[in-house]
Amino acid sequence: MSEPQHDASAKDIPAPGAALRHHEVIILGAGFAGIGAAIMLRKADIDFVVLEKALSVGGVWRENTYPDCACDVPSAFYCYSFAPNPAWSHLFAKQPEIKRYAEDTVARTGIDDAIRFGHELQAARWNASSALWELETCAGPYTARFIIVATGPMHEPVTPALPGLETFRGERFHSAHWDHGVDLRGKRVAVIGTGASAIQFVPAIQPLVASLTVFQRSAPWVLPKLDARISARWQRRFARFPALQSALRGLLSLQFELLNGSVQRPRARRRLERAALRNIHSAVRDPALRARLTPDFDIGCKRILQSNSWYPALAQPNVTVSSDVKEVRGNTLIAGDGSVHEADVIIFGTGFKVAEPPIAARITGASGRTLADLWNGSPEAYLGTTVPDCPNCFFTLGPNLYAFSSAFVMIEAQVEYILGALRHARKNGLRSLRPREAVVADYNHALQGALQQSVFNIGGCSSYFIDRNGRNSTNWPWSIRELRRRLRRFDAAAFETEPQP
Repeated sequence: MSEPQHDASAKDIPAPGAALRHHEVIILGAGFAGIGAAIMLRKADIDFVVLEKALSVGGVWRENTYPDCACDVPSAFYCYSFAPNPAWSHLFAKQPEIKRYAEDTVARTGIDDAIRFGHELQAARWNASSALWELETCAGPYTARFIIVATGPMHEPVTPALPGLETFRGERFHSAHWDHGVDLRGKRVAVIGTGASAIQFVPAIQPLVASLTVFQRSAPWVLPKLDARISARWQRRFARFPALQSALRGLLSLQFELLNGSVQRPRARRRLERAALRNIHSAVRDPALRARLTPDFDIGCKRILQSNSWYPALAQPNVTVSSDVKEVRGNTLIAGDGSVHEADVIIFGTGFKVAEPPIAARITGASGRTLADLWNGSPEAYLGTTVPDCPNCFFTLGPNLYAFSSAFVMIEAQVEYILGALRHARKNGLRSLRPREAVVADYNHALQGALQQSVFNIGGCSSYFIDRNGRNSTNWPWSIRELRRRLRRFDAAAFETEPQP
């Protein structure tokens, strides 16, 4: 499933010691957030460059190439509103098609000339005297008046530090770095984790392996996936009549808005849970396995998953569902319930460092401290977009912006807000702007207060939504309409500014 990457050219990776390069805006990352920001900045005639550490675009959809990797948001809703794709082959697109959409969008909009591949950020520091960001990359230095951090929340995989893991003599890898050179046929495979990635690749590899042990910390809620192939006839209709796909997108937007609200209402959650329980009972006959696969927390407390093949795969005779793994002794894995399992290959489906974005350790703000040091495990921002200690710096998909919707909705709303800030700075001759401390404190106080009554916090689960300090630094507690309303217009009064001398 892996695809060839962009071949870096001389313009992509300059020679060591290359001259300092300056731009009004530097975008970090060429995933969908960075691509969207680049397209919208180009339309606004703003000078920018995109720095991408890898050799091709796509972000998480470039990195994740595990078997049957796909999106759990319908294709018509998982794309830019200003760049619809009428040629999606399925209601829920697979990874190669999504990555191809990213590449095609870059080529079609002509922003490829602004992307610098092989430019991994090593450090970004705010220089108060010059009111510029000074960036060190593996390909040389840059400066910028503004930076947009578009590195994404699902960036660095988490691999648990299991006692004795170093004694394992077989192959092991994380699903985000799938090793396609490992032949799983006839192997004893252990999968650790039952999240969004595992429910896709486990059914794909189950028929190939001799035995499959799935180590589950807690059972997820899994709804049926209403997927289907989109015929060539409908693709032609979408291409000829864009309003049809736009109408479908509108309906999907409404559906996700309703879902976003439903998980906060107990009666609506019970209806969703009944649908998920029917999904279990239709595929799993063994009462003991049913019990093991039935979650013990409210739906919505963790990410809600979708699959038609997860439960049928787990019901197969070569599959064992165990409790969470506690120790590794050579090629033997020992579960929390004391059961012992042999394995030739370990695959980690254990997610990402969502609550502690690694990029924060590379950004040093006005105080001279890194963002990681300031956040200390609990990221917070104003509208998930700006931070008081980082003037002229904007984040996409930042703290507390996760909701049951399409990431593209948040990306487009945030970039419009960022464009408003850039226009305001240009119009008023500002050197810098940053959100006021009191505004940020009031906003986060209200946000955390709303989260205290949400299913994310009181639904009875342990999830990556909650950071290591016990604080929810991930979820958006209100409606998507409210999110878009707040980001619709740059609220200059919420910011303190410094004029040009």
